[in-house]
Amino acid sequence: MDDFFSWLEDGWFAEAIRGTAYLYPVLESIHIIGIALLIGPAAAFDLRLLGLGRQKLRVTTVANYLLPLSRLGFVIAAVTGVLMFLPGASLMADRGSAPWKLGLILIAGLNILIFHRRTYRGVSDWDLGEPSPVPARIAAVVSLTSWTSVTVAGRLLAYT
Repeated sequence: MDDFFSWLEDGWFAEAIRGTAYLYPVLESIHIIGIALLIGPAAAFDLRLLGLGRQKLRVTTVANYLLPLSRLGFVIAAVTGVLMFLPGASLMADRGSAPWKLGLILIAGLNILIFHRRTYRGVSDWDLGEPSPVPARIAAVVSLTSWTSVTVAGRLLAYT
């Protein structure tokens, strides 16, 4: 695995990121914007699943407006995250928080998949005015917890 990380670090793209003034901080800034676009709308959707605005906001309406923003935020954060990983791949891979961050992203992704493939299919029964079913509320808590933890693990990459 060390050879792979060294290969990533020695690539022309990693060299370009390291050698271009201000590119890395620009990538970091765009990454933070991506995180905000991912987590902000997702958290608002999760809060709706937990009952906030139940009498006034349809789950489907909230999903249609907020979840596309979250998907865009994920793409931005993922692309910039990979680009920031390249110049220091060996160092980042050795950080204790790296496997936590990746594992938490997987948990968040599985949660999304299960929610949309199972729970959300019955949304017409609880779209407005009805409490979300227990699996939807569990998915909301898992989402809020996992994405918050991904963010903390990402910050810890700089230190541990």
